[in-house]
Amino acid sequence: MANRREFLKISSLASVAFLTPGFIQKLVANRPSFAGKRLVVVQLSGGNDGLNTLIPYADDRYYQARPRLGIADTEVLKLTDTLAMNPAMGSLRNLYDQGWLSILTDVGYPNPDRSHFRAMDIWHSGSPSDEYWETGWLGRYLDAACANGAPAHEVLELDESLSLAVKGKTYKALAMRDPERLMRITRSPEVLSLSSAYQSRQQDAPEDLAYLYKTLTQTLQSSDYLQEKLKSKPALGDFPDTGFGKQLRTTASLIGSGFEASVYYVSLSGFDTHVNQRGIQERLLKEYSDGMEAFVKNLQQMNLWSDTLILTFSEFGRRVDQNASGGTDHGKANCLWVLGDKLHQPGVVNGPPQLSKLDDGDLSFRLDFREVYGSVLRDWLKADDQQILKGNFSGIRLV
Repeated sequence: MANRREFLKISSLASVAFLTPGFIQKLVANRPSFAGKRLVVVQLSGGNDGLNTLIPYADDRYYQARPRLGIADTEVLKLTDTLAMNPAMGSLRNLYDQGWLSILTDVGYPNPDRSHFRAMDIWHSGSPSDEYWETGWLGRYLDAACANGAPAHEVLELDESLSLAVKGKTYKALAMRDPERLMRITRSPEVLSLSSAYQSRQQDAPEDLAYLYKTLTQTLQSSDYLQEKLKSKPALGDFPDTGFGKQLRTTASLIGSGFEASVYYVSLSGFDTHVNQRGIQERLLKEYSDGMEAFVKNLQQMNLWSDTLILTFSEFGRRVDQNASGGTDHGKANCLWVLGDKLHQPGVVNGPPQLSKLDDGDLSFRLDFREVYGSVLRDWLKADDQQILKGNFSGIRLV
């Protein structure tokens, strides 16, 4: 009975340990200084409305479908003769003007699913819509990287739990929203005393309790590694005082401190805009755009921008027609974009969305999202994209 009480106590205190691979410091010790490319993935959760993000303002069909929700051509931020940004995205427009943005429209996959959960599973795993995969595209990248001697924190998600995208078969990414909070927890007197107690009884502890004690000890070591890295964290410029801005600030701090990760995964939620869409979406797009501009500026100041690529996506687009509640319902194809200073084709890569070729009232996909993943893996991370994506998706080049 005492052992069970102790087991429950240590399992609750060490819950953060399951999110922190304990072999960080062991693998880091055997790896040369990190000098590779890094990818930052931004997930716009809820199904961002691509048509009011990147607006086909020269197409009358857009305004016919959205007599109240459509954004007037006098308000938009024009990029080309046919496509414009939402007026809330002025900060992202600044990056576009510097040649650091590639925009892809009508991105999707065959037989799309309008369910948030299923659509996100498909985007996270990279699976066909009729198959269910238990690993993510970045998780499989992590499996391959770790097999070649990379540390398990090669992929880091700025959250309290892991997305399917970053779960591999053998390895899982490190999930952590706040490094300083992790350090405070692991240095608390109670946690330290439990760790000390384990040192004296590790030989005779029951198997389940010994596992938890071991995990806790490893987490303390991982926390020490983070603390050592963050001692040299750079002085950063201003970030928006938002949850998303804080994720980006933490990411920039980790990158600048020398934390050795190739992939950082962040998210911004709230895009399921069935009702009163315009105000909600514009607030979120401004939060995103302002955060991106601050993030890029900080990486520039640290001379780290040239080695960074940013991919932004959402799980699906929304219906072309507005609904009766001033919003839009779940759709199919959508836009996505990448940011970087080594882009193969800056600007609008494949033209405006094709409103003349709808699929049951939705945008039809012209570009499979796995083509985007393939280029990112192959051309940026120098990984085996065909092995990771379980197929040949080599139709485009982004960098």
